[in-house]
Amino acid sequence: MRYYPVNLDIKGRQCLVVGGGRVGSRKVDTLVQCGAVVTVVSAEVSPTVKQLADEKAILLKQRAYRASDVEGMFLVIGATDNETLNRQINADAERLNLLCNIADRPEICNFILPAIVRRGSFVMAISTAGKSPAFAKHVRKRLETQFGPEYGVVLELMGAIRSKLLAGAHEPEVHKPLFEQLIDGDLVALIKDQEIDRIDQLLERVLGPGYRYHQLMPSNQQPQE
Repeated sequence: MRYYPVNLDIKGRQCLVVGGGRVGSRKVDTLVQCGAVVTVVSAEVSPTVKQLADEKAILLKQRAYRASDVEGMFLVIGATDNETLNRQINADAERLNLLCNIADRPEICNFILPAIVRRGSFVMAISTAGKSPAFAKHVRKRLETQFGPEYGVVLELMGAIRSKLLAGAHEPEVHKPLFEQLIDGDLVALIKDQEIDRIDQLLERVLGPGYRYHQLMPSNQQPQE
């Protein structure tokens, strides 16, 4: 196995995207969603990148790339259609031992980006080790039909339950069988169907009094009437 699977925490970290076109826009969007401090260097940019810059969500340097642009960065992404420039970006990043991805060029990356299915905090990553992005996209689309938004809600609920258990001085090792009972109780389907009464019954049966869906979940995760 060539690639080491990892979920990288980039919140608050300096990340550089060189190239502000269609591909670069997608990379920028994901980085921003993950809380990165994003700098984009590109002479020409898409409306999406321009809007993010206008909103101060990213720093835009609308000019040609310079080798010094990688300095101080944690992660670098090259998303240009210039092969010579892409290789230069990679060489500059490697010189400083930075994480570097060049879009659609796995041979000059030290990490590659998987296709992802995101449902809130629930994320599935699909990788073909750079051999076929088209196949990764195909699998992603199939998974998107199988895993709906209820999976993200389940994770929010599980996190709230875990926090409450820990606040009550419960030992972490006793949590696993409780969560397994909730999952075995068809919690995902109950949330999908918004069966709140049955969810509350399941929570009380497994966890005891004081655990109710509406009390545990933030208002933006409450079902709509």
